[in-house]
Amino acid sequence: MNTKTVAVIGLGYIGLPTAVALAGAGHTVKGMDTNPSHVDAVNAGKVPFLEPGLDEALGEVHSRGLLSASLQTGPAEVFIVAVPTPFKGDHQADLSYVMAAADEISPYVAKGALVVLESTSPPGTTQALAARIEANRPELRGELLFAHCPERVLPGKIMVEIFANDRIIGGLTPQAAQEAAQLYGTFCRGQIRLTDAKTAELSKLAENSFRDVNIAFANELAKISESLGIDVWELIEQANLHPRVNILRPGPGVGGHCIAVDPWFIVDAAPRLSRLIRTAREVNDSRPDDVVAQARELLTQSGWSQGQPVRIAALGLAFKPDVDDLRSSPAITVAQKLAEIPGVEVLCCEPNVQALPAGLQELANVSLANLEEATGAAELVVGLVAHRQFKELDPATITAPVLDTCGIWR
Repeated sequence: MNTKTVAVIGLGYIGLPTAVALAGAGHTVKGMDTNPSHVDAVNAGKVPFLEPGLDEALGEVHSRGLLSASLQTGPAEVFIVAVPTPFKGDHQADLSYVMAAADEISPYVAKGALVVLESTSPPGTTQALAARIEANRPELRGELLFAHCPERVLPGKIMVEIFANDRIIGGLTPQAAQEAAQLYGTFCRGQIRLTDAKTAELSKLAENSFRDVNIAFANELAKISESLGIDVWELIEQANLHPRVNILRPGPGVGGHCIAVDPWFIVDAAPRLSRLIRTAREVNDSRPDDVVAQARELLTQSGWSQGQPVRIAALGLAFKPDVDDLRSSPAITVAQKLAEIPGVEVLCCEPNVQALPAGLQELANVSLANLEEATGAAELVVGLVAHRQFKELDPATITAPVLDTCGIWR
C-alpha cells in the first residue's frame, strides 16, 4: 500500500475519527484544530468527547506514532477539511470555516496535492474551496486535485460505520475522484461510488433531508394525535403493522449538526422548488413549542397557576441518545423555554456531560441534577432524550406526572 502524509483540518466528531481511521491504515496523519484542549487531548492519546471505540483506536495509533495534533497545519500530500458548516441569518450556509481552512492549508499545498472536503456543504462548495486555494496560490492553478467525500456516520456508532458504510466521492476532475477513492479505500470496507463534486454534495443533503421529512411526518402525527386524544405510540405501532409502512418515532424536535442543518442548504440553493423540505424543517423546529405547551397544560391540570414555584425535571440535553453531543439539540431549546415560564425551576439531567451548556449556564433557575435528584424533586418530569440510564428507570417509581416526548418508556 502506498501510504501518504495526511493533514486533517478539524479534529471534532468527524475529523478525529477520520484521522484515526487513516492512521490505523498506516498513513502518517497530522491533525490540526483551533481548540488547544482538543490538540492537547489528542497528543496525550485521549478523545475530547464521547464516542464508543474511539478511545481505544486513538490510543493504538498514538502509541505507534502515526497521529499527532497541532494548532497549525504543515506540509502534506493530502489535506482533508472537516470543519463545521453551520447556517447563518435566514438559514444561509456559513462557509467561513471552510474558507478559513482553505487559507490555512494554502501555504503548504504543492503540485499534485489532493484536497478533500469532508464537511457537509451546499452544492458548489468544493469548487469554491478550490477557487480560494488557487487564488492564494495562482502558480498552482490546474496542478491540484479537489474532491468531496461526505461522511455518512451515526454518532455513537462512528467507529463501526466509518469502516463499513458505503462512500460517495465526487471530484472536480475524474483524476481527483480516483485519487480520493484510493485513499479512502485503504480503510473503507464499503463500496466507494465515484461521481462529480456537486452531485456528491447534494447527495449528502438529500439523505438528511429525506430523514428530516420522515421525522416531520412522525412529529406532525404526534401533534394531531394529542389534539384528538389518541396515544401516538399505539397509533404508530398499529400503522407499522402494514408491510410497507415504517413510521419513525416522534420526539421534541430534531438536533445535531446534520439533519437539523442540511435541509436548509437545499432550501437556500433552490428556495422556490423546495417547499416540502422547508415545511418539514418548520414542523420539526416547532416541536419544542409543542412540548412546552403540553408541559404547561399538565401543570395547569395539576392545579398549578403561573408564577407559582414549580420544579420541572428535563431528562436529557443531548441531541440523541447515549452521546454527549449537544449541537442544535431541541432538548436544550425546551429547557430554555421552560425556564422562561414564571415560577418554573428546571432540573436538567444529562448523564453524559459534567456542566450545563452555555445557553443554560447563565439562567439562575436552571441547574444540573442527577437522575434521582431530578425525578425525586420535580412536580413534572419531561422526558426529552431516550438515554440508556433513563430507559433502565422504572417509570412507576416516578410520583410526578410524566411527559414522555420521545418514548423512553414505550
